[in-house]
Amino acid sequence: MPRLKDCPLPISISPFLLHLLNSISPFFISHLPSLPLFLYSIGLTMPFLFAAIFHLLWHAHQVTASSPVNSTHRSQQAYSHSLLANGVARTPPMGWNSWNHFHCDIDEKTIKSTADAIVSTGLARLRYKYVNLDDCWAEGERDNVGNLRAKASTFPSGIKALVDYVHSKGLKLGIYADAGKRTCSNKMPGSLGHEYQDTKIFAEWGVDYLKYDNCYNDGSKPQTRYAAMSRALRNAGRLILFSLCEWGQEDPAKWAGSYGHSWRTTGDINDTWASITSIADSNNIWGRYAGPGRWNDPDMLEVGN
Repeated sequence: MPRLKDCPLPISISPFLLHLLNSISPFFISHLPSLPLFLYSIGLTMPFLFAAIFHLLWHAHQVTASSPVNSTHRSQQAYSHSLLANGVARTPPMGWNSWNHFHCDIDEKTIKSTADAIVSTGLARLRYKYVNLDDCWAEGERDNVGNLRAKASTFPSGIKALVDYVHSKGLKLGIYADAGKRTCSNKMPGSLGHEYQDTKIFAEWGVDYLKYDNCYNDGSKPQTRYAAMSRALRNAGRLILFSLCEWGQEDPAKWAGSYGHSWRTTGDINDTWASITSIADSNNIWGRYAGPGRWNDPDMLEVGN
């Protein structure tokens, strides 16, 4: 099992910290039950106070905007949300994702120890509930009937067993796929043309969340490719949160709420102040499109990475 300092999680969350945050900003702390995004790479070298304050500030950029919401847009929101009115993502999804800290260097032991740490550090009590595999979890090719299969060298027990372990901790497991022929690492197959087949097996495994990337696509409109996966998920027989990772190329805040529960608003974030502040600023115009069941995604938190 990795040492705690190797896990991108804070070591503790104290009542004093929560009291201090409350005294700093009643508005921000009022949003504590619905903090957005995924908590990534917060290590023991970075005080959790700063991380928590930054997280709360990031929330404001996810769900607010300087311009008012008109009634026409609200009616469009209501119609779009009715297409996915399954109770998923009523508040912004919160959890952990493997990519920014581990990239392709992931295995079932790391994922299990991360789930353990989310519980032991108190993050689960703050509603951090998703433990998400990113790229590189599958073999490089599909099996003889066309199914994705867990990489035997790193996930020998299979994804279903990993899901069961994460669920036993009271958490949810997310998985990664791509709206192209290959994933962004080019180390596993994409799901383009295999949407129904892949969502069926995700549902059989008990997966709770799907991050759907945009690499190696066929050049067709993302609206077409993401709509295909959305239809497949609605027929999968399981409630799965759908996170569109289209990189904000075609202003997904304007259309992605018809297909999924969250959408990336920009290209990838990195661990520089310029990247973080520019992405925060660029999200000001999209706040009016967010609401229960449909959220802007400014990408991962980089504090401590």
